[in-house]
Amino acid sequence: MIFIDPPLWPAHGTYFSHLVSDSSLEELHAFAAAAGIPRRAFDRDHYDVPQHRHADLVAAGAAPVDGATLVRALIAGGLRIPARERAASLVHPLRRRWDALVPGAEELGAELLNRWGEPHRHYHDRRHLLQVLEALHRLGCSDRPVLLAAWFHDAVYDGVAGADEEASAGLAEELLPPAGIPAAETAEAARLVRLTAAHDPAADDERGRLLCDADLAVLGRAPADYDRYAADVRREYRHVGDSAFAEGRRRVLETLLARGVDLYRTQRGEDLWGSAARSNLARELASLAPGSYPAGSGSGSGAGRG
Repeated sequence: MIFIDPPLWPAHGTYFSHLVSDSSLEELHAFAAAAGIPRRAFDRDHYDVPQHRHADLVAAGAAPVDGATLVRALIAGGLRIPARERAASLVHPLRRRWDALVPGAEELGAELLNRWGEPHRHYHDRRHLLQVLEALHRLGCSDRPVLLAAWFHDAVYDGVAGADEEASAGLAEELLPPAGIPAAETAEAARLVRLTAAHDPAADDERGRLLCDADLAVLGRAPADYDRYAADVRREYRHVGDSAFAEGRRRVLETLLARGVDLYRTQRGEDLWGSAARSNLARELASLAPGSYPAGSGSGSGAGRG
């Protein structure tokens, strides 16, 4: 069933309602498409719809409910995105991690969190930063240069592979020494950031293998979480047409799948995420077969790296 709450949320000179399903995103997308609501209005578990559409959406079959009832419907259907998956909710948890890693560098931590919270980011945001840090913990890594590299590895993100990593490494080289990080640790953190451009560390590069595996841990998440990741990457490249996206994304997926059991470079990473990652990648690749990605659909995943 489709639900809509009152238009109480101010933005862009009007008020917005939330449109949700209590059973599936497929039902929600189909209802929205039939009502002429663009896919760009979808935000992870709901559509934001302006006040002037409320009455006609109710007439089309959406049940009007209060906000609390709408949230309960999302939760009951298993579609509610938890707070830890919402970038705006992660400032304080991440700030505590930064303060423990680099005591006394509060201003630098604030700058990094601001960068990770830039509005054009939909996947490479604070959620991704937290996921990488948590993945490093699961890999048993507490090495400070690796953790610093995690904080900086997408600190500059303009969607330009290679250039972003180089700019992020340069930012680490600029900002870490004034924060009291020794030259050797700064250089190592910057080196590791540059490795994330290709995710191809040398066999004897333990730190590089740990960081690259943590950065790609998202590929081994549960299917629904992986699908959200893919959709978020697509949103970051919304300026690129669907056909070009599908072609570029296929190349990325094929390259990753060609690594086989070498997708993850640590045994722990392979044990944690390898099987699920290859299944997710193959499933997405099949969905991007020529002819299966209609022009103008606005859905699917983009050509971006992990």
